[in-house]
Amino acid sequence: MVEVANELRAEGRSRTEAIIEAATIRLRPILMTTAAMVLGVLPLVTASGAGAVSRYNMGLVIATGLSIGTLFTLFVVPVAYSLIARRGREDAVGASN
Repeated sequence: MVEVANELRAEGRSRTEAIIEAATIRLRPILMTTAAMVLGVLPLVTASGAGAVSRYNMGLVIATGLSIGTLFTLFVVPVAYSLIARRGREDAVGASN
């Protein structure tokens, strides 16, 4: 998402426009990747038999971690990019004066 936003900014878009468009472009691939990985560990969560408890715990940790990581990617990364890009712009303007 950051790479796409940087490319859009290089094309002349504002910081806000770039991060919104980058998030829009990258939303589907991010969600599809997370869904595939969470569905991939679903057999661990639904396991039964010998060792099922440890498989359940491992599957739950993986699925929860992926879900939290996705939420951070979708919400925290754009905000952090906006703040860092703003600071970088101010540093560049201050250095040129």
